[in-house]
Amino acid sequence: MQKQAYVVLSKHAVFQCLNHYNPILAGTIPINIAIDDSDLDIICCFKIKDEFEISLKVNFSNCNNFKLTNAIINGKETVIANFNLDNWPIEVFGQAIPTKQQAAYRHMIVEHRLLQQHGESLRQQIIMLKQQGYKTEPAFAKILGLTGNPYEALLTL
Repeated sequence: MQKQAYVVLSKHAVFQCLNHYNPILAGTIPINIAIDDSDLDIICCFKIKDEFEISLKVNFSNCNNFKLTNAIINGKETVIANFNLDNWPIEVFGQAIPTKQQAAYRHMIVEHRLLQQHGESLRQQIIMLKQQGYKTEPAFAKILGLTGNPYEALLTL
């Protein structure tokens, strides 16, 4: 899946289009726990929200199923663009927070470390729960016996 994702992102120059926003591919693909319906999560950092929205529209509004959403997530203005490229669902997530400080990146780093520590058995258990409908962070929390909010609990590890 990682190679297929790379081909799609390269073919459509997605990172070049987003280069001004320090894009990082986050989520399940980079840490090899994706399932068939996983999307490509790209996190970005914007300085000016309106400029980021315009860039997303200019570069991706002609893509299948393009949708642009504004939200407040963890108290921060957030812009989310969803669209499809070559049958891959893509989500571009932008906040005025440096990408390596965003929750998605921090979760991915913790999850990667846990997968390295616990090996293939943990990876297979996570994939199994994801196939049953669990989101990634709740799957990790369930297997590791973490209590409370799984998104916050993972960041304490």
